Amino acid sequence: MGQSIRPSGPAEAEWVAVSLSEPGFKSDLEALLDKAAAEKRVWNLHGVVIGRDGRLVLERYFEGEDNARGTPLGKVAFKADTLHDLRSVSKGIVGLLYGIALGDGKVPPPEATLFASFPEYIDLAADPARNRWTIQNVLTMTMGTDWDELGVPYTDPANSEIAMDMAPDRYRFVLGAPVVMEPGRRWVYNGGATALLARIIERGTGKPLHAFARETLFDPLEIGPTEWFTDDHGETIRVRAAYDAARSGAHWPDDAEGRYAG
Repeated sequence: MGQSIRPSGPAEAEWVAVSLSEPGFKSDLEALLDKAAAEKRVWNLHGVVIGRDGRLVLERYFEGEDNARGTPLGKVAFKADTLHDLRSVSKGIVGLLYGIALGDGKVPPPEATLFASFPEYIDLAADPARNRWTIQNVLTMTMGTDWDELGVPYTDPANSEIAMDMAPDRYRFVLGAPVVMEPGRRWVYNGGATALLARIIERGTGKPLHAFARETLFDPLEIGPTEWFTDDHGETIRVRAAYDAARSGAHWPDDAEGRYAG
């Protein structure tokens, strides 16, 4: 077992800095980036890290307004070790953590019935469409429910993810959403699906998601400080990490043994 991400050698975790022209970038790219920021053609830019083929091409940080899930943090002078809200990157991280837990035999496989992982909500499975859900529908965001995160601003309580956060029971809210199309038919961006997957991982591993992530993913990839937002009920929402997550964690596993950069 043991499918945690692990380096194939100590040297591979570090990027070697190279000139912009060596991997094929314009030599004045950094100057062009600074000019665009100064002219407000790009705004509130926090940082840019470019890597190619394991080499560090550009690393540049700026000052900008930031917030922590809606709470203003004011103007922040960003650096490589400044925590930054990764927003929807969190969804990809949760997917990776599911794969690690699956490799360790701690979570059900994708074809498993979803309500088997949520027996306390079995009353919702009386709907034949919901009863067909599998973990695969959660992984692929193909639950077929009425869910709108992209058409409604996140400042609006009508946004499905915000409504989930405000609900007294976020899992009942997600699982009880009206089914409006055949499950598996179409992908719909759905933070609720990620919340379900995170819960499955926590139950299967017996650990908080952040602790499991540090142990099996972040620490082996030598990613620096991280924190995971939780809602008012202590439920996992999304991760914040330093920009060195890009430098240290660029090499996701590239073989069945969970190795990277090898």
